[in-house]
Amino acid sequence: ATANKAKNEKFITKFAQVYTPIVVFLAVLVAVLPPLLMHEPFHKWIYRALILLVISCPCGLVISIPLGYFGGVGGSSKRGILVKGSHFLDILAEVKTVVFDKTGTLTQGVFKVSKIVPKNNFSQDEILRWAALAESHSNHPIAKSILEAYGKEINPSAIQSQEEIPAQGIKAKIEDHLIFVGNDRLLHEENIEHDECQFNGTVVHVVIDKAYVGYILLGDEIKEDAVKAVQDLRSLGVKNIVMLTGDNKAIAKNISEKLGLNSYFAELLPEDKVSILENLIKEQRSGKVAFVGDGINDAPVIARADVGIAMGAIGSDAAIETADVVLMTDAPSKVAEAIKMGKRTSKIVLENIGFSFAIKGVFIILGIT
Repeated sequence: ATANKAKNEKFITKFAQVYTPIVVFLAVLVAVLPPLLMHEPFHKWIYRALILLVISCPCGLVISIPLGYFGGVGGSSKRGILVKGSHFLDILAEVKTVVFDKTGTLTQGVFKVSKIVPKNNFSQDEILRWAALAESHSNHPIAKSILEAYGKEINPSAIQSQEEIPAQGIKAKIEDHLIFVGNDRLLHEENIEHDECQFNGTVVHVVIDKAYVGYILLGDEIKEDAVKAVQDLRSLGVKNIVMLTGDNKAIAKNISEKLGLNSYFAELLPEDKVSILENLIKEQRSGKVAFVGDGINDAPVIARADVGIAMGAIGSDAAIETADVVLMTDAPSKVAEAIKMGKRTSKIVLENIGFSFAIKGVFIILGIT
């Protein structure tokens, strides 16, 4: 936290370096000039000069500002929000755009196989088996859900090779067959003919030896407090709430409408998320942009945002390490609470500065006169 001090903290330190010599010089003038010019007794004006020094000492400012931020960081951590420096409390107070990742952030990130649609004389069991074999070495939530639905032991000797294609799926050699398991982008990349592209759910296509054999549809539920999170952010003055996802447009549109978001961007690669966030930052005329995510592929976007927020409970180590703020529970409503803490802390710090200056100004005049 000491490496990320807020601007107000740095200002007070610099201010004290200038303010203290000026006050000491003023005290010398108070001690010397009235006795010399007005023939007043020295002891009276030396006493007043000492009073002036005691009153004007900037300890109230220098102590109250860091303690204000210390209270903000501590108060946030009591609420399960870890802020990695007072600087980020100031940025949170200025947030006007919040960008959410979808899976694991606004949604549960726990997929369930809801439907298996076979093609070309294949059965549902066969499609699920080939998909489970291909996904057996992946730790992606989709892979885990397919393996859970399959529910049988995987024979490792059947898998000759396996390659994970980022943001597309899996390419594997199993029992001398070439298997592709992945999304629509993978099918287009490999020129595989298929009927449908848009599904109201996450879809995993299965291809055996370049022949399309069917797809598996998976469902992912919206988190209970996601709607509340959006409402709370609106009440705090956040004008623009955006969702980024690698899923198809149909899913993104459905979730966006349910939550009442301003906009969404679908079918994104990790690098696409970074470029979209950079555009949002450029378009932001006033205020700051926050990004909220949980996955490994969210780490670059978290790093690029004015303030990066990671989901701590199910978030990847990369996302948590990169983030400026970590939510220890995976409730999106905590984002609004973090912004509220930032606003409250900034308000208290500004009150401290104003109160200290006002009191010192009044008592310096009284001390001299």
